[in-house]
Amino acid sequence: MTGAPAPPPVAEDTIVRFPRGIRLHHDRVRDQWVIQAPERAFIADPIAAEILQLVDGTRPLAAIIDLLAERFAAPRPVIARDVLDMVAGLAQRQVLAT
Repeated sequence: MTGAPAPPPVAEDTIVRFPRGIRLHHDRVRDQWVIQAPERAFIADPIAAEILQLVDGTRPLAAIIDLLAERFAAPRPVIARDVLDMVAGLAQRQVLAT
């Protein structure tokens, strides 16, 4: 089977970024966050938007998980699972790069 290589596995020490040409944008008219990519767009639900706003290309996922667990007073293992799953899915769609 041919195609793009699978993205590397996502772990807490992974640093993710938006690839060139992809960005997170707040649509003020619709009051929603949108991931804009060439020839496609994704609406980010409120949870995804909270996570993606912390993606800066320098911060490891562990730091993002810690910030979210503190901000929402939620159990860190639950936040970690949700963040890692979402990031892995977006990396597979080439919306985030590791």
